[in-house]
Amino acid sequence: MPVWFVFSRLRMTRIVALSLAAGVFLSGGIRTGRAQTTPAEPKVEEVDWPVESGLELQVELHRRGFSCGSIDGVPGAQTEAALKAWQRNAGIKESGRLDAATREALRLSAPALTTHALTAEELATLRPVPTTWVGKSEAETLAHASALELLGERYRASPGLLKKLNPEINWEAVTPGAVVAVPAVQHAEVTGKAARIVIRLAAHELEAVSENGQVLVHFPVSIARKVEKRPVGELRVTVVAPEPNYTFDPEVFPESEEAKQLGRKLILPPGPNNPVGRAWIGLSLPGYGIHGTPDPEKVGRTESHGCFRLANWDAITLLGLVSIGLPVIVEP
Repeated sequence: MPVWFVFSRLRMTRIVALSLAAGVFLSGGIRTGRAQTTPAEPKVEEVDWPVESGLELQVELHRRGFSCGSIDGVPGAQTEAALKAWQRNAGIKESGRLDAATREALRLSAPALTTHALTAEELATLRPVPTTWVGKSEAETLAHASALELLGERYRASPGLLKKLNPEINWEAVTPGAVVAVPAVQHAEVTGKAARIVIRLAAHELEAVSENGQVLVHFPVSIARKVEKRPVGELRVTVVAPEPNYTFDPEVFPESEEAKQLGRKLILPPGPNNPVGRAWIGLSLPGYGIHGTPDPEKVGRTESHGCFRLANWDAITLLGLVSIGLPVIVEP
């Protein structure tokens, strides 16, 4: 494991104990921001600290639009790819590591952790997700199913990280007022105008690039399972839709027994558990688009039926950068 992924003893405002997937048990201070008592954007103090851990690195990259997938504090290919993209932008050697030059240029702009106090209003929005396509089509909304899922999406965190940060929380019976430690990032701070989107199939990555070649955002992306459904070449954005509904076509899901029996299309309501998540960017190739997903941990690791799939938070960020007619270059 690279040394820069080890959680070191840092200035303490709250003591937490973390047990990483690698099996290393680590106890130490994690730099946090002030507690948040409402679901609004937390007001976290600004700092200028060196990045000292894998968790801090992932949080700071996310803040700048370089997504590592779900924040988990664990080393991996998606974090390395995001860091390389940031290094390329900064004119630094693309090592994918937190080397001396990167430590000097990439500073922590706010503490890596903050807290979120869950409200009765938030918990009241939770709904079980129907297990059948017909059930989903009959639901009023496809909302978050649990507090763990809601906070994971809002703060770009893996369920495993939230559980390790909050060992005292009973996630099956969360009550109003429960204070949960979370990564201190909700939105990416992105400036500039996208001149094109570039999707690299082999690398499973998507970038929005400015006219002068600067990378505005970098995201992991899932691509089609079947090679013949992976278009290569130039497409165009034709539709930009936040909070879309979804048309379920049984022919697209031949593996589904329910689809085989259904014999008709269904309209599924919007929501984070909608099959295309919380954003749809339609492309000039019929049936193809860039969209969100209710399963962020699978992005870049599993394959889709044909579209380009992002975590909901990345799809929402991209939605603010695109416009009708924007070129989308798909590279092998």
